[in-house]
Amino acid sequence: MSSRPRRFDLIVFDWDGTLFDSTALIVRSIQAACQDIGVPVPSDADAAYVIGLGLRDALQHAVPGLPESRYPELGQRYRHHYFARQHELVLFPGTLDMLRALKTRNHWLAVATGKSRRGLDEALQTVQLKGVFDGTRTADETASKPDPLMLQQLMREFGTEPERTLMIGDTTHDLMLAANAGTASIGVSYGAHAPEAFAELGPLFVAHSTADLHDWLQRHA
Repeated sequence: MSSRPRRFDLIVFDWDGTLFDSTALIVRSIQAACQDIGVPVPSDADAAYVIGLGLRDALQHAVPGLPESRYPELGQRYRHHYFARQHELVLFPGTLDMLRALKTRNHWLAVATGKSRRGLDEALQTVQLKGVFDGTRTADETASKPDPLMLQQLMREFGTEPERTLMIGDTTHDLMLAANAGTASIGVSYGAHAPEAFAELGPLFVAHSTADLHDWLQRHA
């Protein structure tokens, strides 16, 4: 396998719902934050739809019409609920094997996420993930998805062209990010968005499990 030419030099992953099994906790945390400050609680589907956006954008989509002055309060309550249970979260089964296989093939691996820098850094503090990712971008240090800036910055960092870059994510925000940056994409169906919404964004493949994604990457990346 390792002698086969690479199609992609840089492979960029979304975090929540793609590598990290955190969709349910994010949804519950958004809903609990709304309850805390006495505003309408979004449905599971509406709360899940905003996953992948930066926190401010996500809350504005999930709770439209809230006075601007109240979004910081809502964000504070969201972080309270999320960080209280973040320690319970795990990578999807098979994720580490997949990432290590890609490293063996000398792909650059990166993360482009709607999480904050603090949130991503805390999630990456496990021993197993030390040194796995060559670069990361978070929504609070660059533009939120689907603005292409995250991917553009990562491509500049590693000197890769769009045609040699692959974005992998579980939401339409991720696939729109790839389209806006001119890169290929893969969708995963086990995260926040229903895969039926992916087709019009032209992913190369839709994976239905980490094993499914691993197999495609081994054969085609």
